[in-house]
Amino acid sequence: MSNYTKATNFTAKDSLTTGDPGKLIKGSEIDAEYTAIATAITSKADTASPTFTGTPSAPTAASGTNTTQIATTAFVETAKTAILGAIYPVGSIYTNASVSTNPATLLGFGTWSAFGEGRVAIGNGGGFTAGDTGGSADAIVVSHTHTFSGTTSNPGDHVHYQYGPYGGGGNPGGSLNTSNPGGKDTSTTAAGAHTHTVSGTTASSGSSGTNANLQPYVVVYMWKRTA
Repeated sequence: MSNYTKATNFTAKDSLTTGDPGKLIKGSEIDAEYTAIATAITSKADTASPTFTGTPSAPTAASGTNTTQIATTAFVETAKTAILGAIYPVGSIYTNASVSTNPATLLGFGTWSAFGEGRVAIGNGGGFTAGDTGGSADAIVVSHTHTFSGTTSNPGDHVHYQYGPYGGGGNPGGSLNTSNPGGKDTSTTAAGAHTHTVSGTTASSGSSGTNANLQPYVVVYMWKRTA
């Protein structure tokens, strides 16, 4: 009953000597005292399942308190921040599939920056170090050419024979001795051997590599906690 104010100053009456008329307690004083006590009692909440009105306040427990003590809003906010900080320590990544709002607003704590725009994440190791970037959305083929060449064999060496008349008399009017090689008069030198070579470059083929180097993906909003 901390809000109870005595209607009569009994302490002052107690200090009076016995027989002092002021030491007497009057009926009206008793009535006033009773009324004050009754009013104080009716203004208090029940100890079991009380119903509060207005804006009741209570002492704020120290962070980490684990008792049946009443938790104030200040205690709850501190506990919430501690829990979120444990879930998302500095360096953590927060993702959201549909909301682009900064987690500092959504979660109510921390400093966050947009992260990994247009990139996918891979685990540290295997030749990669956390924070490295690389790769390309476009398919890349190492620069190269295809060439071809060939050579034909070299047949075709031959001679031409000129045969004279029978007997080799040089008579233009006679028959040519075409059936008797031994009777040839003249012949050309062996000639005509040759080869053919071909070479060139194949034409380009295939499709454009633009945006052709991406695995199946889904786009989300990503944020990194920096503080």
